Amino acid sequence: MTLAAATLRGWLAFPADELAAHARLPFTLTETREELHRRFADELYDDLASARGAGRMISLILPVGPTGQYPLLAARINEERLPLDHATLFGMDEFLDWQARPVPLEHPFSLEGSFRRDFLAHVDPALRPPDENVFFPSPLALDRSAEEMTRRGGVHATYGGVGFQGHVAFNEPPASRWTSIGVAELVASRTRVLPLSADTLIAHAQRRAGGNTFAVPPMAATLGFAELLSAAKVRLYLDTGSWKQTILRILLFSEPDADYPATLVSTHADVHVYADRVTATVPDDALA
Repeated sequence: MTLAAATLRGWLAFPADELAAHARLPFTLTETREELHRRFADELYDDLASARGAGRMISLILPVGPTGQYPLLAARINEERLPLDHATLFGMDEFLDWQARPVPLEHPFSLEGSFRRDFLAHVDPALRPPDENVFFPSPLALDRSAEEMTRRGGVHATYGGVGFQGHVAFNEPPASRWTSIGVAELVASRTRVLPLSADTLIAHAQRRAGGNTFAVPPMAATLGFAELLSAAKVRLYLDTGSWKQTILRILLFSEPDADYPATLVSTHADVHVYADRVTATVPDDALA
């Protein structure tokens, strides 16, 4: 589907404070990134603590972006002395080198490495989940995450962010002129390997590599929407300001559209979107 410019301008014209009233999806606006990260950390903690209190195992799909919630979550886990041996944590995606091999955990762009360094390493060792309960997609065992989700009784929640062009995990808009992939195919998509688009390489290079796109691994392994949407609930948090102001409006107002894969979450029965005020506020120049 081609999004009409006039339609997009209409979506961009809504003030941030009116988004929740008009959006197709439930939406919560926070005043600051810090409040957004706190909400994210609190919901994660509540999921983990509720399952622990009920004597249930719990599986969660988690992002490495946004990441501001993880120091807050680790601190609360330590303070409340919440063991995580009942939790299985699934990473959404992972960078691969040009030969589609996993980058080492110590690589600056390794998402699993970042998750372990920025979250798990800050949890008291006595409270951490066992290593066999932490999974990231790998080209060496593409179906492993999905098989473990099934073996462990399904996924309680998918948490994530949204990329500049509307990807969740690395489910980017299908770009091949030789293959027609629509909404139905994307909804049913499974864990797979794919080359990253120029947009994604530029975005990551700008944020973390001084604009050097050659520093960014050019491929990725990603969970598909079949895995992401299998969870009982889906929660998306957007916090990167101008990079996400337009895609947030598309996410909130568009019908499912393969050109903007994040819009596929609207097919889920329990989804909620959060954004801070900077990310939800479109400058006047964007409406010209």
